[in-house]
Amino acid sequence: MPSLTEKSISCPYCGEDLYVLVDNSVSDQDYFEDCQVCCRPIALTVSVDLDGDVAVSARSENE
Repeated sequence: MPSLTEKSISCPYCGEDLYVLVDNSVSDQDYFEDCQVCCRPIALTVSVDLDGDVAVSARSENE
């Protein structure tokens, strides 16, 4: 069963602070998730290191 980690990001469009749930059983991920405030697509890049620490970067869809 995947383990989920909650991470804080800022929307690259409206600047709102958001929380996303990340599946930390996969080491490298790229996917889109819509902002819960302005509904624009956020490109997320997730990486999980060998210690299980999760890093998330958020950017606009055209960056």
